[in-house]
Amino acid sequence: MFTGITKGLYEVITLTKSPGLINYTVNLSAELCNNLKPGDSVAVDGVCQTVVTLENTHVSFQAIQETLDKTTLNELQQGSYVSIERSLRFGDEIGGHEVSGHVFGTARIHQRIRDKNNLTLVIQCEPEWMKYILPKGFIAVDGSSLTVGKTIPEQGLFYLHLIPETLRLTHFANKQVHNKVNIEFDQKTKTIVDSIERILSSHEIQNMIKKSGMNYEA
Repeated sequence: MFTGITKGLYEVITLTKSPGLINYTVNLSAELCNNLKPGDSVAVDGVCQTVVTLENTHVSFQAIQETLDKTTLNELQQGSYVSIERSLRFGDEIGGHEVSGHVFGTARIHQRIRDKNNLTLVIQCEPEWMKYILPKGFIAVDGSSLTVGKTIPEQGLFYLHLIPETLRLTHFANKQVHNKVNIEFDQKTKTIVDSIERILSSHEIQNMIKKSGMNYEA
């Protein structure tokens, strides 16, 4: 599990592609590599990845086709920079929200609104995703725990207001219109929404609703 508090940007120093698989190495800091070992989990741009090898600060990962199909890792190149977070350890502070690293899919940047100190990104996603994206709710975007601002559900749009410290530690400042980002919904919100929909769509509940004269379609 992760918290969505990423620790900065780190360079992809090697990358090789083969059918259905990429192998890549990221040069991390000595602090991030402290007690890190093969088999540990690391969030790379919000995607939970397993450490394959570790040599000094050079940490290698693999991404299979399922991961490449659903995330932005398929866009990685040698020289790319990625946001990194180590998995949560006992006693760590949860500064963001619970993040699994299981990315639901990608969305695109629809608009950038820049003022003197801050940046607002308007994100375009599938309209059916908006039931999980609520104003003032949590969402993980490229692994960063962020608070949702305004939403326009019928257009699949939501706003993210980013402070300078977030911009310093992430690559949101360099993201342009049409660029993709990884999206992970708040799991608690998703569970509640899915559970309510499942209950309301059950045969017994539908019969009760019809008898009451109400009209509901899941």
